This record gives sequence, structure tokens and C-alpha cells, in this order.
Amino acid sequence: MCGIVGVFGHPEAKKKVQQAIAILKNRGKDGSKFLSINPTSVFGHTLHAVVNNVPQPIQGKGILVANCEIYNWRELQKKYKLKAKNDAEVLLHLLDRFGIKKLEQSGQANKLKLSKPLKLSDQVEQSTLSTLSEVLKQLDGVYAFAYYQNNCLILARDILGEKPLWFAHEEGSFAFASEKKALEKLNYTYIRELHPRQILVYDINQKAVRFIQQTFFSSQPEQHDDYSAICKKTARLLAQAINKRIPSKKLGLLFSGGLDSTYLAHYLKQKKIPFTCYTAVLDTKETQPTDLIYAEKAARSMGLKLKVKKIPLSRIPSYLKKVVPLIEDNNVTKAGVALTFYAACELASKDGCKVIFSGLGSEEIFAGYERHKLSLDLNLECVSGLRKLYERDLYRDDVVTMHHGLELRLPYLDLDLVNYALKIPAKYKIKEGHSKYILRFLAEKQGVSHELAFRKKVAAQYGSRIDSAFEKLTKKNNLSIKSAYIYQFYPRQNLRLGVLFSSGKDSTYAAYIMQRQNYQLSCLITLRSKNKDSYMFQTAGIEVVDLQAQAMNLPLITQTTPGEKEKELQDLKRALQTAQEEYHIDGIITGALASTYQRERIENICEELGLKTFSPLWHKLQEQEMSELLGQGFKFILTAIAADGLDKRWLNRIMTKEDVEKLKAMNQKNGLNVAGEGGEFESLVLDCPLFKKRVVIKEFEIKEDGKNTARLIIKKAYLEEK
Repeated sequence: MCGIVGVFGHPEAKKKVQQAIAILKNRGKDGSKFLSINPTSVFGHTLHAVVNNVPQPIQGKGILVANCEIYNWRELQKKYKLKAKNDAEVLLHLLDRFGIKKLEQSGQANKLKLSKPLKLSDQVEQSTLSTLSEVLKQLDGVYAFAYYQNNCLILARDILGEKPLWFAHEEGSFAFASEKKALEKLNYTYIRELHPRQILVYDINQKAVRFIQQTFFSSQPEQHDDYSAICKKTARLLAQAINKRIPSKKLGLLFSGGLDSTYLAHYLKQKKIPFTCYTAVLDTKETQPTDLIYAEKAARSMGLKLKVKKIPLSRIPSYLKKVVPLIEDNNVTKAGVALTFYAACELASKDGCKVIFSGLGSEEIFAGYERHKLSLDLNLECVSGLRKLYERDLYRDDVVTMHHGLELRLPYLDLDLVNYALKIPAKYKIKEGHSKYILRFLAEKQGVSHELAFRKKVAAQYGSRIDSAFEKLTKKNNLSIKSAYIYQFYPRQNLRLGVLFSSGKDSTYAAYIMQRQNYQLSCLITLRSKNKDSYMFQTAGIEVVDLQAQAMNLPLITQTTPGEKEKELQDLKRALQTAQEEYHIDGIITGALASTYQRERIENICEELGLKTFSPLWHKLQEQEMSELLGQGFKFILTAIAADGLDKRWLNRIMTKEDVEKLKAMNQKNGLNVAGEGGEFESLVLDCPLFKKRVVIKEFEIKEDGKNTARLIIKKAYLEEK
């Protein structure tokens, strides 16, 4: 892969591109090149050649810089009778021919008004991007590119976001780069990651931006093929996904001894493809890391070449000094996985590998997480996870591998395989308590031992015991949480997030969790619904949301809505757009716990707006959430009840451990949701660690509609010092 960069409309464009290339040098050590369109607009590229050495930027009718690995480029070359030496040249020819034929008005654009840093104009014309979308659909592979023609610049990524792309638009200057840190070096402040499902179109003359939405995978209707037919097709698609990614260069495999990497290793071994497995773990005299145990066991039983990096506890801080700034994120989970990944890639790089395989993606397409077992719509849950991969995993893994001069390839994220896997019936993904059952079945059928094929999922940070190292170092540094320890190595907040805020316990607790993970709470976003029975938004207790915002010292965006089913989503979209304009948020925090109805609709809107979504409570056990709330010092009351076993006496009293025990007893008796996820009650937070002051209710009224249905009407409330 490669590094790409461009600066438009800046008097020192060439200097800035040179500075950015210096930051991106590890992304391409086979050469770098610049191309000036004019004195204020310059492209730059660093080359990591895997298929022929063709320096970029490359010119045809337009100009292209690309970070791409397109596996069907030869087929496309033959189909369109193109003359090209590699995939980038094929992409250029296709864009020249079909990408921008003429500029004309179109209603497809999402007109996102980001008033100060990102100028938009209703007069901006856009290309016939429906044609461009059709071109992109023909590409089998991964890519991030910038294409220029006729004073129009297009930025696009592969639909899952394997290849990264960031941009900034400030004071008439527009810039893009493969990594965020390159744009930070150029002193841009409002830097955004291009959402993989959006095409960005920049009109150079008008200095205006538009976004074009691309369709994503859907949760397909489950097909009715018998299990044998499904297994055969899955195995065939897996084989195709692996085969097309096998390089002519030296190959490495990130290896944990888990199902995903073991399946890949077994397949490569059977095909007699030379490769080496790389594992990294904490060097400890205590409990041996399970990844090391299983990696060595798999290597012995399958005859694999395995190299292991054991990291002493004393070396963890020195690794973190490199890793955390590299991934530009101090999230504990990301840092733990990245450190393990980094050390394994060090070994592969020293071995002379050019390409490295990873088993990432299997969990999402074959349902490998605990949340999949709890889901009422498993394939919809898989789609939701795939949407988040680019933020959660893909950027981290890309920058780590490129730092070591390695091209990362991910067979489980092959588009044909993903599309088919989302049609596999849930009963074949989770069976007899085993997640990813169909992949386990195929692995064992093809010769992997039962022990390895049915090894329980262990996340990399735990299997390597790196997370336990973080625990020890956190205590050694007299810090209370791991997030505070990791923050030292990248002392800034990760993303600007808006909180979809209802005034209740779930949205408040979700915000608290994300803040503790070093994310910036930029604003609260509240929908005031006129329909007290809204499908989407809480209404009881919303009267004091202004006081809660003051207590948190956060700005509040409020949007009224009639509360009509589905139509209220447009009001939500308007509120989120306002948050983008005024507070430049990168994403949204939701308190979703179990409602697929709410979460899916919020995620769909965020997809349209290019926002990331975070639901840290998703599928958390309800009893656990209630206990955590009390343990973290949350003071909350119930503001509405509607369930057998509850009456008006539950309203306006601070919840206690005893109350939670009573709710648990009701759950055993009549199935009442302990956290109120079935609409049994609504809540209001009066005080919590996020609040600088506490809310006090002075005057109220209880409106009773029936024995088990009542509502608290708050007439007067105020803040007092804590």
C-alpha cells in the first residue's frame, strides 16, 4: 500500500505536501513523487510497490493518487481493453472514462452545512456520480484515492474502510492525507476521517464540499439452502478470498492460535504457500499467555513456522511511547491490541515480509462476540459491527502495519464473502453455545483439530496478557483507571462526540463511560417530543435537561418533534446536523442497551451524515448496569412507570440497591426488565460524577393513569452545590 496527500488553495502547497510526505514516509519506501496542478495545488504520493513499480501521481485525462490493492484489475483491464501496468493505472483509466464526464445538478448530494471550516454552496455543481458509483462497485479490493479533473476533486474509499483517508477544509484551503497526523503537522485543526460510505466532491473554484452516499451491506433475508450447500459455498468463498490475496512477495500471518488465524494458516499450509506465523505476548513468569499456549500448540500440530516476541513488563512503556501516538488514539482496548500487533509486525518486517495476513473481520461476519448471542436479529447485529470496523479496528491496524512497511490483507473482509455471510441463517452461526459455528465446523472438517477449531474466543489484549500489564502499570503509577495511564502517551481526547441525551440513566452513563475512555463530550442533543408515547425519545423528566446540561457545563442542542413514528427521525437528523455545524462533532454517543429499533435508526442517520456511533452499554446485562450505576455514585429517580408490580410510590425517590433487588424479583416473577428496557419505567439523573452541581426537584405533581401507570410532572427544579 501507499501514502497519499494533497493540498489545494494554499500559497505554500508544495511545502506542506513535502512536510506531510515526511510524516507518511513509512507508508511507502519504494519512492515518493509530487505533482503541481498550479502553484497553490499539489499532489504527493509515497509508493509501497507490490504489483509493479508505477510511481504516482499518474496522469491521464485526470490526475490520480491512490492507495489501492484491486484484485480484479487484470479482468477490468481486459473487459475495457485498457493498457495498464497495475491496479492504480486501471483505476485512472476507468475514472477518466466514466468518473467525470460533465458537471450537472443532481439531487443525490447530502448537503452538510459546516458553516465555518467547511463551506457549502447550493450553487456547487457535482459530477455524474451515479456513474462513478457504478465504477467503484466493479472494484474488487480495497482503496483510498483522490482524483482530479476539470477543477473537481473526488475522494473515495472502499466501502468497509480498510484503507484510510482524512481531510480538512479551513480558510479556503482543502487538504487530504492517508493519516490524520500528517494533516495535524500542517496545522489543520478540524480534521475529519472520510466516512467509507461517502464520496467527497470538492469544487475547487467555489471552494465547496458535497458528500454522496453509497449503499452498504444489508441484513439480507435468510436463505433456505440446506446446511451442506451453505457450508460448501462458504468454504468456496473463503478459498477465493484467501487465494486472491496471496502475494508474490514474502508473506506473514499474524497468529494467535485462535480459530480465525488457524483457519488461514491451515489453508495456506495445505496449498503449500510459504509463510511465517508471528505472535507477540507479555513475557511473564505468572500464568502463561493463552495465545502463546495455543499458537505453539497449533504450530506443532500443523507444522507451522512460528516466531514469538515476548515483551517484558519493563518494556511496555517504551512500546506505548511509539504505539499510542502512531494510532493517534489512547483508548485502552485499541492500545492493547495495537501493542501486540506492533510487536508481531516488528518481527515480520525484520524477516523481510512485504504482506501480512490477519484474521480480522471473522467475528463480525460469522458472529463471534457475546453481543451476537444476545441479539434478536443476529445478521442485523453483524451489519452494525461491520459499520464500525473502520473506526474501531481498521485505521489502527493499517497505520501499524504500514509503519513497518507491511501491506495488511484481510481475507475475512472480502466483499463477496461478507455479502454471502450476511445471508447465512443465524442457527448456523451460533449453535450449541458455540459462536462462529459454521467456521468452526469447516475448520474441523478440513483437518484442524477439534481443540483448535473450537477454542473459545479470547481478545488479543487478553490472550497476550498485555491488558494485565496495563493493570499493573496503572497501579504502579498510582492511577485509578487504565485510561488515565494510557492517556500519558497521547495526552489529548480521542474524538469530539455529541451525546444523544434523554435526561435518564442510560444516556448519562454512556456519556460517562466514553469520557472515562478519553473521548471529548462536545454537546448534549435532546429531542423534545410532543408525543409522550414516542417510539424513539423519552419524554418524562425532559423538563430539567437544561439544568443537567448546566450541571455538566456542556452546551445543549434541543429539537422539538411532533413525535410521529418514523417522521421524528427527520427531526433527529436536523439536530445532529446542527451539532456538526456548531460543535464539529465526529460522532454520537447513545445509551442504547437492547432496543434494536432505536439503535438501527440512529445508526442509519449517522451513516447519512458521516458520523460515527458509540453505544457503550449495548447488550450490557441489565442487572449489571443498575449495579454499576449505583456503584459509580449515580443518583437517579424514576419519572414514569408502566408495568405490573410498579406503582406511583416508585416515582421521585432515589433508587437504591434494595430497589434493584425488588426489580430483580419482579423480573423472576413477571419478566419485568430490570433496567426498564421494555418501557416499564423512565428515569432522571439528579447527580453523577459528570455533574458539577446536583439537580434538586422543588415542586412536582404525580399524574396517575392507572394502578400501574403513573408519571412525574416536574414543575420547579434548581441546581445546588455538591
